[in-house]
Amino acid sequence: MEINEILAILMFLSFIFLLFAGFPVAWMLGGIAIIFASIAMLCDAYLDTFIGIDWPYVSLAIDDLWNTMQNWVLVALPMFIFMGLMLDRSGIAEQMMQSFTQLFGRVRGGLAVTVTIIGILLAASTGIIGASVVLLALLGLPIMLRNGYQKELAVGTICSAGTLGILIPPSIMLVIMADRLARSVGDLFMGAVFPGLLLGSLYIGYILIISLLRPKVAPLPKDMPTLSARVVLGVLWSASPPALLILGVLGSIFFGIATPTEASGLGAFIATMLALVKGRLNLRVMHEVVCQTTTTTAFIFGILVGASAFALVLRGLGGDELIEATLLGLDLGPHGTMMFILFIVFLLGFVLDWIQIILIILTLVAPVVSSFGFDLNWFMILFAVCLQTSFLTPPVGFALFYLKGVAPPEITVRHIYKGVIPFICIQLFGLAIVYMFPAIVTWLPKQAYSQ
Repeated sequence: MEINEILAILMFLSFIFLLFAGFPVAWMLGGIAIIFASIAMLCDAYLDTFIGIDWPYVSLAIDDLWNTMQNWVLVALPMFIFMGLMLDRSGIAEQMMQSFTQLFGRVRGGLAVTVTIIGILLAASTGIIGASVVLLALLGLPIMLRNGYQKELAVGTICSAGTLGILIPPSIMLVIMADRLARSVGDLFMGAVFPGLLLGSLYIGYILIISLLRPKVAPLPKDMPTLSARVVLGVLWSASPPALLILGVLGSIFFGIATPTEASGLGAFIATMLALVKGRLNLRVMHEVVCQTTTTTAFIFGILVGASAFALVLRGLGGDELIEATLLGLDLGPHGTMMFILFIVFLLGFVLDWIQIILIILTLVAPVVSSFGFDLNWFMILFAVCLQTSFLTPPVGFALFYLKGVAPPEITVRHIYKGVIPFICIQLFGLAIVYMFPAIVTWLPKQAYSQ
């Protein structure tokens, strides 16, 4: 094994070790890049070997950073984050919870179904996982517990429904993936619509089936109003604000009226107007939303900067070629290699954050997938569906921490871990369906371009 390959392996192992040591990700990625670039240049100078990393090569990191900051696609990130946070403050979800409960509450498991449907609507309106999980927990968990729902089913429903925002557009994860691989954000948004709705439907199907087979886990609520036209109209009225936001953002993208960047600005404006109409907009709310948007955006861009430097040095050491040679050397064939990659991504989701997996792993395995002739957009959606499990798998599953932070004392970590296991299995089942039927991803973009 040559010295550059040894350095590439040590670089990746250092990343894993320091991550577990608790170092800040952005600083850690950038620091590792500096250290191993220095080691490579010292090897060139004193070991009479040429690795290929010198000052002109390292200076490419500045060019890469400048190109990243100039990318108009990434302007959509703070706008979508602002949109989600502002919608969270508008009080729309509270109104939806009240009206949807009156409609579906009379069905066994209906409260959990209500949480899932609201989770789908929030996913298509915000894309902010933390806000969705916390909001669903505050609105839905007390109602389900008060009506005797099994704790595991209640928390599992909230965690899984809250994570749909990372997949269903407008998704900040898809924006970052598109930027890293220079793909169309609009194509990824269209490709993710049906997989996201498929997962939501599978959640609802599981809830209804388990409630039918085991009635005690989801008792019928008491004192539910009779179904009437007023209840139905209340549901339609409460769902109209998020529907307006979805139509304004995704509709303008899908119909070619606006680019994703322009649509993100429109979405931020509509969310602000909705908060104003609901009487929730004031200087304090605006200050909080702007500060949270700035903090979240800075966090993401900090990791982008560190990951860009890390990826540059790793490529200079031949790490991408090493990964490609290793995957091809497994001799598993195209589909076997694809399944192996997704399996590794699933395992990495237990210990790594989705941003780290995208910035480090996706860029390394994408060339291998392209060499097999697979549709890269389809693979990226598969990658995204697989990554969604990282929000539910311990110990790094952020949805679990978000829920535990706002759950009542009687909800233990054991309840949360047991509750998400069925939904993780459902996500893997949904991943298998999308894998076996690529048209679920490719059909909508093809229809859009055929017109």
